[in-house]
Amino acid sequence: MNLLQSILNTQNGDSVRQLAQNFGLGEDQTVAALSSLIPALSQGLKQNASSGDGLQSLLSALGSGTHQRYVDDVSTLGQQETIQEGNGILGHLFGSKDVSRQVASQAAAQTGVGADILKRMLPVVATMVMGSVSKQVPALGLQNAVGGGESSGVMGMLSTFLDADRDGSVADDVMGFVGRFLQKGNS
Repeated sequence: MNLLQSILNTQNGDSVRQLAQNFGLGEDQTVAALSSLIPALSQGLKQNASSGDGLQSLLSALGSGTHQRYVDDVSTLGQQETIQEGNGILGHLFGSKDVSRQVASQAAAQTGVGADILKRMLPVVATMVMGSVSKQVPALGLQNAVGGGESSGVMGMLSTFLDADRDGSVADDVMGFVGRFLQKGNS
């Protein structure tokens, strides 16, 4: 399962409904926003984990944090603590607020959702990304999580999250999952 699909399916779609409610968006707008923001966050995770220190920091955060609560209990998505933690995550992933602003601006251009809304949504989505990743690390096992090589460990897991059909492109995966989610919502 890829990261976008994991988040869209969190609590049978309740995460999307909660985000839509929190940010005054329709569910289709929320799915579009997630589809645009999650690949940027995933890429930031992947780049961060590509260095030894970054990988150790990520594993430490995943092992000691309580990130899973953001996907296990969608009511946490509207809390100030979630935003604060999300901003910390963004600082680690992107290094500066300017990069976060650029990500929000690019997502706004792709989705038609206002950049101001996406800037406010980005830290919440960052916590959801870490929550989804943290749920995968126990299944992976710590020994395998720190394993070397692109096809193993956290790097392999992040690659799998990004490119579910392993064709080298995440675009078709994102569009496929969004289409399936929207069809479920209209059923």
